[in-house]
Amino acid sequence: MTSAPRPGGVRSLGASLLDDVLAETLDPAYAQAAAARAARGGTTPPRRWGRVAVAGTMALAGVLVAVTYDQAAAKEQGRQEIRAALVRDIQDESEVSDQLAVQLEDLRAEVGRTSDDLLAATAVGQRALDALGRAEQGTGAVPVTGPGLLVTLANAEADADDDPVAGADNGAGRVRDGDLQQVVNALWASGAEAISINGQRLGPTSAIRFAGEAVLVDFRPVTNPYEISAVGDPDALSAAFLLDPEVRALAWVSKNYGLQFDFAKEDELSLPAASPPELRSARPLDPRRDAGADPSPGG
Repeated sequence: MTSAPRPGGVRSLGASLLDDVLAETLDPAYAQAAAARAARGGTTPPRRWGRVAVAGTMALAGVLVAVTYDQAAAKEQGRQEIRAALVRDIQDESEVSDQLAVQLEDLRAEVGRTSDDLLAATAVGQRALDALGRAEQGTGAVPVTGPGLLVTLANAEADADDDPVAGADNGAGRVRDGDLQQVVNALWASGAEAISINGQRLGPTSAIRFAGEAVLVDFRPVTNPYEISAVGDPDALSAAFLLDPEVRALAWVSKNYGLQFDFAKEDELSLPAASPPELRSARPLDPRRDAGADPSPGG
């Protein structure tokens, strides 16, 4: 028979800890924090303060994003307005330049007619007029119309299987300034009387250069395809042109690298006048010299 424990008897350590847990459900540290908060008059819990701070930060970020977007939109609109204004200025200046060019051509034509009339009035003037005409033909200062040869050079067509990066570095499939120079020199040697490239008339001082990705003829860009017009006897031009060694070399290049290289006889070609050459220096003639005397000093 087991006897019941007597009140006030000795209890075990485990029973004491269990009694403390059941009796005190609130941790003493939390109780102290709650008492301190109550003594300060009751403040907003820290978790609520965190929510308020996050909401304020998000609101401030939204305001900054809106302000930044408005500024960027304003700058973009300003750039578009400036660009539109520049385009209008360029168009206006181009129209003025075109009008001035037309006026210049009209004035040149009027001066030419007046000088021709004055020179044709006398025998000496007529001889001077004939010499002037020959000089103008040689310098390309007058337009020319007549039969001739039309030579076309064009870049090779892009292949879908080609590497675009390698194709950009390799210029074998592109017409270069040297190719045009070879064709022009061969046409001059074949007896051409006048030559133009894409409407740009060539004269004695004309230059064909390669600048970046553009070909310049007398500092004016010409684009692919390149049409070289040569006025002269079509049969004689074509026969001599095909026998030129430079032309044969260019034909080999076009065959192996895909360049377009064609020529055709034309019944009529119209070449414009070249830009007047710049007069760099001049010396007046001595009127006391005879017409057939040597104009050099001491002649």
